Amino acid sequence: MGLRQAQSLLSTNGFYLGLKVSNLDPMRKSLTTFLGLALLLLTACRAEPSLREDRQGPALWKVQRGETTAYVFGTIHVLPKGVAWETQGMRDAMAGSDRLVLEAAGLDDAAGSQAIFARLGQSPGLPPITDRVPPDKRAALDALIRRGGMSAQMLSAYESWAAAMLMSTVSQQELKLSGDEGVEAALTADFRTAGKPVEGLETIEQQLGIFDRMPEKTQRAFLAETVGQSQDVATQFERMKTAWLKGDMDAIAHDFAAEMAADPELIGPLLTDRNRAWADKVTAMKGRPFIAVGVAHLAGPNNLIALLERRGFRVTRVQ
Repeated sequence: MGLRQAQSLLSTNGFYLGLKVSNLDPMRKSLTTFLGLALLLLTACRAEPSLREDRQGPALWKVQRGETTAYVFGTIHVLPKGVAWETQGMRDAMAGSDRLVLEAAGLDDAAGSQAIFARLGQSPGLPPITDRVPPDKRAALDALIRRGGMSAQMLSAYESWAAAMLMSTVSQQELKLSGDEGVEAALTADFRTAGKPVEGLETIEQQLGIFDRMPEKTQRAFLAETVGQSQDVATQFERMKTAWLKGDMDAIAHDFAAEMAADPELIGPLLTDRNRAWADKVTAMKGRPFIAVGVAHLAGPNNLIALLERRGFRVTRVQ
């Protein structure tokens, strides 16, 4: 698994690491880490964002079946400040919805999320982190650890998937990407201000468990690629953000979903299995939900939109 795929997962597919390792006391990092798949630092209020002037924006669909009329929106979970992504059409869709449905419930429960990550991400008796990357990646590993203000001792307490996620946050911090600026934080604030409920298609523990169940060989490949390609994150993220803002699902499918499809150990548990489970849950919904999931779930074969159409939903691309 390349870092391009991993960063896309962390940014668009529900796996955001809400962590600033440089601010943690090195002796207490393992106790105070706030991390997770889609763990966003959600706030109750925010400044009113600017609307996009070109009337184009991230992909939005209206799906209708029986007593259900839902909107499905593709999100990106971490953004820099000042990105205008909302449109009037999107605001109208939100206003007409009776609830928000995100990938995971409980995103604003920091203590609970921290406990889940600590339980799944740490194990006793793990080999040193330097022994888990190839020799030719160890100098880059040391440099990345220094850039993030971490320590090899702290990282060695984490399983390989969790250590990779921790180190991926270094580039996110350097690019000034934040869950505070991400889509879920904004949507949650809007719906709560309107007095509407916020629900989840799955739990944080279910999301973290996907990585926790990966074979160690896959976890170490994730770790090695995270270390080896950390200098190229800015270019990858900019390309992904540009495609997302334009609603260019062909580009997203080409850059992300197609690469994932080449790796069966990832495409099943991370995308297609979850898409099928979510399609079943959406099919059982009533009312007018506004469903917001990582945009990678809406691109490529067996995406959520296609699965809903096969289940009899009338699908209309509205943005």
